[in-house]
Amino acid sequence: MDAELHPDLQPLAFLLGTWQGEGEGQYPTTQPFRFVEETRFWHLGDAYLLYRQSTTAHDDAAPIHTEMGFWRPQSGGRVDVSLAYPLGLSEIADGEVTGTTVHVVSRTIAVAGGASEVTRLERTIRVDGDTMEYELSMQTSEVPITRHVWGHLKRTGD
Repeated sequence: MDAELHPDLQPLAFLLGTWQGEGEGQYPTTQPFRFVEETRFWHLGDAYLLYRQSTTAHDDAAPIHTEMGFWRPQSGGRVDVSLAYPLGLSEIADGEVTGTTVHVVSRTIAVAGGASEVTRLERTIRVDGDTMEYELSMQTSEVPITRHVWGHLKRTGD
């Protein structure tokens, strides 16, 4: 049985669903790459969305990246985001929801020993019906904020 959508989630309801598609990436420290992605936003009836994103290499389907977390709407069109990455990073971000666009910026990034020195992340997600486009920029201790990955996804299910 599906849980009823918590009323506080209305501003983020446009994100709900499973999204699949392709993306590209580049960064000064890596070669350009392409990937296949699946992103899912869902809820359990409480005032937050659960989130999971995973990518595989476009050419051989090798795993590239995964992140999981929570998106919580706040008053005044704000949102906060808590994410964990298997490479030893945890991120707390916040930002704005404007119509069907979300823009968030990291406020805190915790880095485990041996993990990459990521110091800032910014992401923008735009949804138009069943199409999602996003862009993620990243800053490290050695590279200023730079566009890193972007993708184009279609909603494929709940």
